[in-house]
This record gives sequence, structure tokens and C-alpha cells, in this order.
Amino acid sequence: MSAFQHSPPRQPAAGSGDAPADGVVDISLKRLIACRAQARRLGLATRGRVLATRAGSHLSPFRGPGMDYDESRVYVPGDDPRAMDWRLTARAARAHVKVFREERERPVWLLVDQRSSMRFATRVAFKSVIAARAAALLGWAAVERGERVGGLVFDETTHTEQRPQPRQHALLGLLGALAASPQSSSRGGGYALLAAAVDRLLRLRADGGTVFVISDFADVGTDANDDWLRRLGQRCEVALVAVHDPIEETAPPAGYWPVLLGGGRRLLDTTSAGRRAWYERGFRRRREALADLARRRGAHLLTLRTDWPVGASLARGLGQPAADAP
Repeated sequence: MSAFQHSPPRQPAAGSGDAPADGVVDISLKRLIACRAQARRLGLATRGRVLATRAGSHLSPFRGPGMDYDESRVYVPGDDPRAMDWRLTARAARAHVKVFREERERPVWLLVDQRSSMRFATRVAFKSVIAARAAALLGWAAVERGERVGGLVFDETTHTEQRPQPRQHALLGLLGALAASPQSSSRGGGYALLAAAVDRLLRLRADGGTVFVISDFADVGTDANDDWLRRLGQRCEVALVAVHDPIEETAPPAGYWPVLLGGGRRLLDTTSAGRRAWYERGFRRRREALADLARRRGAHLLTLRTDWPVGASLARGLGQPAADAP
């Protein structure tokens, strides 16, 4: 099911400082640059913490330095028991721990979806604005950490790509693309467009580091081809940042609602309880399919909603305290 017909979302409630103040359909470059100060308050640049736990995952360069195994040595009191080399310990009949060396130059990549389905909301801001704000916060937090940032912003007709560069040079290029008004299109493309964006990102030599894929993943479950995520996961640690509007998970009141479906305009009939239940099941199936995709391909999954504070939501998703989040 596609998004509801685009219409200006409600203005942010008073005191919702984490939402864009203009909070409607677009966000300015000035406001995205201002996210740098807010990113410092997120606590996302804390050293030595892992993005999430999964078998074989490395330390994310975004949450701390990447670590390469160097050697093993005999355990001494005070060593971190999580670094135990159990295989060598079993062979040598004496406790050993793994020693790691810091691995630098593992960039952060931002792959940001700005397709027409993202130009929609009923609360606070379009999904495209939430995605832009999330990309800015993640990018600035990485810059503050001293990491290189690169990535790609795409919609149905255009894309902007930036190879990772030191400081903020590449990030500013991406933020400029996010601030530009996208050429909204009702053309299809679905996962084919996402897969093409991943191909372009891989051609930028996206080897190592962390990729944040920020999208509503509106096509998940309608296309069984998830090879793009397999290929991306073979080269990088991947975090899927899923953005949705509250009305996508809860059916609207009884009535006829204009929607975009299959590149055309239709009416969504929610006049009966059965139809509303069918609508809500569709959203749950898509979210379950996305969670299953993330599990199968070893990716992390974070959730943003258009009426949730972006910074606090990212902080929770990344395992950070949210009390001081912007």
C-alpha cells in the first residue's frame, strides 16, 4: 500500500524542540548545518561502544574505533573477560585473551531515500524531512568523532553522491542535496531504485565502515529480491533506519481517502472495520518483512516516526541515553 496523498502535516506541538521548527514539507540547509550542535549532545560519538551485538560484528566506526585482531596473550588479572580467546585457552590449558589493534579510516556512509513515498506525513514533518534530519545528526556525530563521511542521496530521477572526505566537505554536499526540493514523481521503481542506489554506493568503494540506509522501505515484502542488502552487508556494517508516519500503522477513520497506488491515484475505502483491519495488517506484514530481512542479512534495524523526536529516537536505537538528546 502506498502512502496517502501528500498534504502538509500538522505543525509541531509547542516544546517539541527535536522536530524541525518549520516542520512541514522541506528543511533548509541552514537547519541541517545547525544539527551539528545537536549531534554533540546525542552522545553518539562515545568511544569503545558497539553499534549492536551480533555474531561476527566489528566495532562500528561510528560508535568507536574499528578493531582488528592482532594476537593472543596469557590472561592477567584485570583483563576484560569478554576478550577471552577460548580456543587457545582450551588448547594451551591456560587462560589467554585476544589483543586488538585500532583500525582507522573506516568511514560512515549515508544512503538516503528521497523518493515520492517519502514526501508524505500527517504529523510534524514529511518522512523526507525526518530522513534528512536523521542523516544530518548521524553525519555530524561522525564528523565530531573524526570519521570521514560520504554517501548518496537519491529519488526517482536524480542522485547526488559523495566519496568520503575528512572533516565536513562531503557531508555538506549531501546536506545540500537533502535541502534541495526533490523532483517528486509518481513513477514506480521500488526496490529496483534502491538496488541501483546501492550499486552506485558500492562503486564509490564502500568497503568497511558503517552504512546507514534511511528510507521508509515502502517496497519491502513486495519484491523478494534482497540481493542489494546481501552485497552491501558483505562490504560494510549496515543499519536500516526505517521512517514511517503514525497513520501508516493505524488505519484512518471510516471514509474514503485519496492514496497513491501503482503510480496512480486511488481511493482507500476504510468504511468497514474489516477493511481497516486489512490495512493495519498490511503495515505489520511490511514491518515484519523488514525485520526478517535485517535478521537474515545481519543488519541492524532502527525505527523513526514522523511525530517522534529524531535525536532521542536515534539515541535509543543506537543504545545511547536519550535524556540529553536534542
